[in-house]
Amino acid sequence: MKTKPIYRCVRVACCLIGVGAGVSAMTGCQSSINGQTLPSPYYLQDDVQYFPAGPEFKLSREAAALRAAEAEQKMIDDRR
Repeated sequence: MKTKPIYRCVRVACCLIGVGAGVSAMTGCQSSINGQTLPSPYYLQDDVQYFPAGPEFKLSREAAALRAAEAEQKMIDDRR
């Protein structure tokens, strides 16, 4: 069954519009010009997010658990 040329043109146009919309949605609002990443024109109106500094040593709970396990093992060894 052959499709009419006009339907084929409409189908191709719809596919191109869909691909164009998908590509523009994936690129985001930043632009890269001459190796520079420039922000969107609305960056001054954007809300600022603040992330407070965390602990300097990121694995403090794991280190405390290791020290506790070592102390427990030493206590078990001393009983023998």
